[in-house]
Amino acid sequence: MAGLSDSPVVFEPETAQDQEQLSRAFEDHFIAQDREHHRVSRISKVQEPEQSCSLAMKVFDISELLNEGAKAVVDDTFTKCFKSTPAEQWNWNIYLFPMWLIGVCIRYLVLFPVRCALLFGGFLVFLVLFFTVHFTLRDGELRRRLERSLTEFMCGVFVASWSGVVKYHGPRPTRGPNKVCVANHTSMIDFIILQQVCGHAVIMQKHKGWVGFMQSQVLSSIGCIQFDRQDIKDRSTVAQRLRAHVRDGTKNPLLIFPEGTCVNNEFCVMFKKGAFDLGATVHPIAIKYNKIFVDAFWNSRRQSFTQHLMRLMTSWAVVCDVWYLEPQEMRENETPEMFAERVQEMICRQAGITKVRWDGMLKYYRPRPALTEKRRMGIAAEVKEELHKVAPLPGYPDPDDDAGEDPPEGADSPAPRAR
Repeated sequence: MAGLSDSPVVFEPETAQDQEQLSRAFEDHFIAQDREHHRVSRISKVQEPEQSCSLAMKVFDISELLNEGAKAVVDDTFTKCFKSTPAEQWNWNIYLFPMWLIGVCIRYLVLFPVRCALLFGGFLVFLVLFFTVHFTLRDGELRRRLERSLTEFMCGVFVASWSGVVKYHGPRPTRGPNKVCVANHTSMIDFIILQQVCGHAVIMQKHKGWVGFMQSQVLSSIGCIQFDRQDIKDRSTVAQRLRAHVRDGTKNPLLIFPEGTCVNNEFCVMFKKGAFDLGATVHPIAIKYNKIFVDAFWNSRRQSFTQHLMRLMTSWAVVCDVWYLEPQEMRENETPEMFAERVQEMICRQAGITKVRWDGMLKYYRPRPALTEKRRMGIAAEVKEELHKVAPLPGYPDPDDDAGEDPPEGADSPAPRAR
């Protein structure tokens, strides 16, 4: 799936009609690139002098075409970014199975009830104290400090409910004007892990259910900024709020996940330039999860956040490392895109993950069946043509024959094609 990184910037369509038009534009772009590639390839082959070679060499002359298809299947780095790591099966014999069964009983019958009691108890205490502070104190420094401390307390309760083992490396950013924190994104728990030790205001997508309640009633009070991914008009308002937040040194440092979507912590997709175009100092944060007990990747298209939490709470532990890297400034003659790529490389190098140049929002688009069928027909035609040159196929027209109607009388006959 090469070539997508050079395509135009992806935006979220507002309606189904917009999405259909965007999909067609992408498909036409890819088809045009594919045709141009094969046209150039054919011209180069035609211009090569004819050489005597064996039948096997002629057959393998289509290896470039076959290699292209194999590469798309084997080295599909885009879909790899959003695949969960399957759990390794180790209970396959008679003496390991009882140990595995005992572990399941401990995790589901002992640890899970204790963690649920801890989570619900801490959540109840948090709600009582938070709304007491929120509705009894006037808006000021004291109220904001108490709300920030209570939010950090609740995030600590969440981490404890997973038996979280988190190691923090490096100095943490402090409050001040013109500061932006950026981090790679694996799950919504990234914010929880970072928030429990250092207050952040995060920009986040609007959700429904109890997560939406927490966003509107709790997180908005500590300066978090919400956006609607499907509302294009909301973007200008969010951009203005981002710039105003960054300039205000009394607010919590702004935390942005520039990938724009959750990735499986083995790859890092393209960073959006918005966080790097605010004229602020960027504080990179690298997050790496150890998958020895559980894969912390949240695939929001397959499971809700509640199901994701259940998976974490029924595991042995969530193990994670967080690195606060050296703050970065935009260099002279450096564009926001170059700045974003440089910070992305720093995070990938520290966390040991692979950098790819895909736009993560492309996972929300799927090619239409018509595009897939068109590509299949094109490959089939090229394979038949190459095989016909080796051994003529019955009923298949000779590609060397001139196509179309006979030329009129008196017209010059076309020159023979070079081999």
